[in-house]
Amino acid sequence: MCSKTNEGSDRFEYLQTLVTEFQDTDSEEAKEQVLANLANFAYDPKNMEHLRELQVTDLFLDMLTEENHNFVEFGMGGLCNLSMDPECRDIILQNSGISLVTNCLSSQREETVLSAVTTLMNLITHSSRSDITNPAILQCMLRFSLSESPRLRNLAAVFLQDCCTEEQVARVEQQMHGQQTAVGIPLPKD
Repeated sequence: MCSKTNEGSDRFEYLQTLVTEFQDTDSEEAKEQVLANLANFAYDPKNMEHLRELQVTDLFLDMLTEENHNFVEFGMGGLCNLSMDPECRDIILQNSGISLVTNCLSSQREETVLSAVTTLMNLITHSSRSDITNPAILQCMLRFSLSESPRLRNLAAVFLQDCCTEEQVARVEQQMHGQQTAVGIPLPKD
């Protein structure tokens, strides 16, 4: 019976060590490694409580505005994993997460964009739906649905089908009709 308790406290201590290492090191490479590890740990539901307690959601959100593209990619990947948990989803929503994640849609890195789209899908609640399915994001998804990348094209199609009404999509398509669309060029940052 004790092994469960020990495993839980060992897990917490290990995650705490990672967070402390991230905060204490000046090495960008070490920070990248820690972020990648934390993002992977965020995939396991057994770690959610510990990661919430260690405020890893806030750490990942902070990474989305960094200059280092690896920080952004790993932060976005970690948020993508955490956003499946209702409590973490609420933390993301309460901390301007929609706009931070939306800004990642213009990343040059496909993994970052895929994580951002998936995160937006996970963040949809009754109260956040209108922010996540606004015309600017729908235009972006319509562009992504024409991407050469099958992963991005398919994920954008799922977003449009599962998160939006046919009327919303038709309205944005009509707005876009006649506009020059430059497929493959990232959206400008707000």
